[in-house]
Amino acid sequence: MKALITGASSGIGRDIARELSKKGYSLVLVARNLERLEKLKEELQTESEIVSMDVTDVEKCKELHENHKDIDILVNNAGFGDCGEFTKTDLDKELKMIDTNIKAYHVLTKLYLKDMKEKDKGIILNVASIAGFMPGPLMATYYSTKAYVVRLSEALREELRKSKSNVQISILCPGPVDTNFNKVADVQFALKGLSSEYVAKYTVKKLLKGKFYIVPGWKIKLAKIACKISPTNIVSMVSYNMQRRKI
Repeated sequence: MKALITGASSGIGRDIARELSKKGYSLVLVARNLERLEKLKEELQTESEIVSMDVTDVEKCKELHENHKDIDILVNNAGFGDCGEFTKTDLDKELKMIDTNIKAYHVLTKLYLKDMKEKDKGIILNVASIAGFMPGPLMATYYSTKAYVVRLSEALREELRKSKSNVQISILCPGPVDTNFNKVADVQFALKGLSSEYVAKYTVKKLLKGKFYIVPGWKIKLAKIACKISPTNIVSMVSYNMQRRKI
C-alpha cells in the first residue's frame, strides 16, 4: 500500500504521513522544503521517498504522476492563504495561491483518478476547509479556492457513484488548525485552533472508513450546519469577525 502526500513537510500533511506510516503505508512525500522532508523521512516507520518540487508547476505535476503511478491514496494537501482586504492584498501572492490551492489539486486529481478508475480502486483525499462552505471577507481568495475544492470533490463523488466505481473521494474540512498556515496567511482567528496531530489522526480514521465529509471538532460540525441554513449575508458577517490580519 502506498500513499502520495503533497504539502508533506509540515502541519496536517506531515502528520497525515505519520498516521499512514503507522498503518503500514509506504509514502511519497512531496513539498518544496527538502530539509523538512528528509527529517520526516528519518522518523517514519515505513519506506518513504521524498520529492522536492513546486506543485504549481503543471509539468512537474505530470512528471510526478508519471514517476509514481502505483498509488493507493492521494492526499492533495499543499496550500496556503492570505488575509486582508481584497484591494490591499498582493495580487502575485493570490495568483500563486490559486495555482497551489486549485490548479495543482485539479491536475493531480484528474491524473490519479483516471488511473484509479481503470483499476477500480483507490482513495483521493482533497484537503479543503470549512471555508469552502462560506464567503470569506478578509480572506476572499483563500475561501474561494477552498469552495472550488469542495464543489469539485462533490461532483466527482456523484460521477463515481453513477459509474458504480469502487474509487473513493473524500474532503477534509477543518476549521483553524495550529500550523504554519496562520503565519504564512498573516492571520489571527478568533476560534482556537485544533492541533494538526489530532486533525491528522481523526482524518485517517474517517478516511479509511470511507467517510466523504471529514470535519474535525464539534464546533466546526455545527458551523457547517449553520452555513447551510443561515442567510449568506449573516454568514459573511460572522466570518468577517472571526479573522483579523496580524498587526
